[in-house]
Amino acid sequence: MNIRSLTRGDGVVIGAAVLLFIASFLDIYSVDGAPDSAELPNSWESGPVLMGVVLAGIIGAALVVVSHGLPQVPKVAGLDLGQFGAAFTVFAAWSALGNIFDPLGGTDNVGSGSDNGVSAGTGLILALIATLVMAAAAVATALVPALRAPLLPAPKPAAPQPYGAQPPGGYGYPGAQQPQYGGQPQPGQPYGGQPQAGAPQPGQPQPPAAGGDFSPFWFAVPVPRPLFAEDGSPTPIAELAPGTWYLAVEQRGPGLVAQTQDGRRGVLQDTSGIQRG
Repeated sequence: MNIRSLTRGDGVVIGAAVLLFIASFLDIYSVDGAPDSAELPNSWESGPVLMGVVLAGIIGAALVVVSHGLPQVPKVAGLDLGQFGAAFTVFAAWSALGNIFDPLGGTDNVGSGSDNGVSAGTGLILALIATLVMAAAAVATALVPALRAPLLPAPKPAAPQPYGAQPPGGYGYPGAQQPQYGGQPQPGQPYGGQPQAGAPQPGQPQPPAAGGDFSPFWFAVPVPRPLFAEDGSPTPIAELAPGTWYLAVEQRGPGLVAQTQDGRRGVLQDTSGIQRG
């Protein structure tokens, strides 16, 4: 699961789920004139509230967040996991609203005045607020650009190196070479010798000599975007994922020719909102 693919909307959903979990331990009833020592039930002691509000909301939030962190979203009953989770959160909010109106679940309709001043407690009120926020964020994330922004910024990469130069030896940087004890010599390198300064290494993205004023640079995309073949084919050859740095090697009209860490090259047609390294 790639947490860097989560959005601000997912952050709101996670925060609302935490609030709902806290609310589940608070009283669901408020009784007028009850002493402070009175023990009132919480959500874990009420089956309808536990199943219809707390668990439905938390499960829905988990499905929404997990669906955005997976490279490919699975489907449940014809709906993708995120849509299924959003439906759960809406159901939880609807159930919480019903419990606010009738905290005793219909027992106050037996006889006259049998509610004894019972109203919704702090737990039910906070649960309603949490589920409403959760459902709103789960539904609105696909519609509001501000909620679609990445939750975590992409890590800052090292400055682009001149053509043929070695990248800094930090694990995780695109093209960084990791030392291998007892490894085999690289092509063009004497057996047992060290890599020569300035020699391109296998697996390291190497920008070609670019004309004009274009200088190769690292960049990251805010949301998953397709990378198309340089010959203009409409079929994507790869998908660029948020949280990963790619090397732009050439300007191609409004797009960029990008090189992935496995050496594939293609045209990124949508360059809006990219983060330069």
